[in-house]
Amino acid sequence: MTWTETLRTAYDAIRTRRMRSALTVLGILIGIAAVMLTVGLGQGAQAQVANQINALGSNLLIVTPGSSTQVGGVRGGRGSATTLTTADAAVLSNRQVVPDVAAVAPVSTSSQSVVANGQNWTTSIVGTTPQWPAVRARSTDTGRFFSPSEMSAAAPVAVIGSTTAQQLFGVRSPVGETLSVGGVQLTVIGELNTAGSTVGGDQDDQVVIPATTFADDFSAGGTSVSSIYLEAASQQDLSAAYQETSNAMLTSHGVTPAAADFQVSSQASLVQTATSTARTLTVLLGGIAAISLLVGGIGVMNIMLVSVTERVREIGLRKALGATPRVILRQFLTEASLLGLVGGVLGVGLGVAGALTLPQLLGQPVALSATAALGALAVSLVIGVAAGVYPANRAARLAPIDALRSE
Repeated sequence: MTWTETLRTAYDAIRTRRMRSALTVLGILIGIAAVMLTVGLGQGAQAQVANQINALGSNLLIVTPGSSTQVGGVRGGRGSATTLTTADAAVLSNRQVVPDVAAVAPVSTSSQSVVANGQNWTTSIVGTTPQWPAVRARSTDTGRFFSPSEMSAAAPVAVIGSTTAQQLFGVRSPVGETLSVGGVQLTVIGELNTAGSTVGGDQDDQVVIPATTFADDFSAGGTSVSSIYLEAASQQDLSAAYQETSNAMLTSHGVTPAAADFQVSSQASLVQTATSTARTLTVLLGGIAAISLLVGGIGVMNIMLVSVTERVREIGLRKALGATPRVILRQFLTEASLLGLVGGVLGVGLGVAGALTLPQLLGQPVALSATAALGALAVSLVIGVAAGVYPANRAARLAPIDALRSE
């Protein structure tokens, strides 16, 4: 019996039992599509988080305060202390102390209600230095960023994000307009380019002003800052800049690493933490989806066992006419493989369709690749073969005389 005849016979057997075969294929189809989509969602989430963190700035390091300890020994969360100051930023700006850091931008933040153009909007007020655009990889779409001279003079100027501009001025350009923030009048001199939402929130919803203006009007002349952003000289220097920053801060604060009242984070560590979490969830969801593949494999085995039981006389007749156990084995394995392969092809099709549709419905990217599709097809074929081994062996071992006389 040739392979062409084997395939034709397997196809005829599947077609004869359309409904049963369709339900069996459905189990594999759902399993393959579920695994593809869950893994694709996980990988898409990992890529999205990595892109969001990279959008925070180029070769970025972030110094944040440690936790505060209240009366009674109750500790606050990380960043609740006020251990960072402008003096720390000055130390980190010294190229002799931290030679692998290219730029430093201390940041102070406060949530304020902003009034302009007859509209009001609550947003984040950010006090920083002229180095902030370079460190955070930002630029202005219209207008300009404030200058060192405006920084020195504590000029009442502001650069706003696109979300803030849209809420206050609609489609009109905000450049040249005046904002009222807590009674302080600020002139808008620029609008930032769109950065979108990242792990730090909506990067387009903020008002950026000189740090000196922030200190005079929103922090009563205080020198504490919320965080310090640093840009390493290059990607290769990021590790060295990290060590230099940590050592400089330890020396400046006079503390040991065990008692550090600050924390230094790098893009690499942020990406690693975020992607590790996403990868764990991907594996978990993929494992749950893989259970449906197992169910589909059991379905294939079940249909093949039923098929062997129903076709005992046919098997006996084939053997009586000279078919060897190997031919019978090949016939039933081919049927099982076809069921698995058809389910795999349809499952990949459903997975691709879902990957094109889900991002529009969920706002979440789905990563798919040719390797994943080919892998899914291979898995479906293996499931079909593995599920068909026992039924095929059972059919091949039937004695011709027992098969022919069975009812």
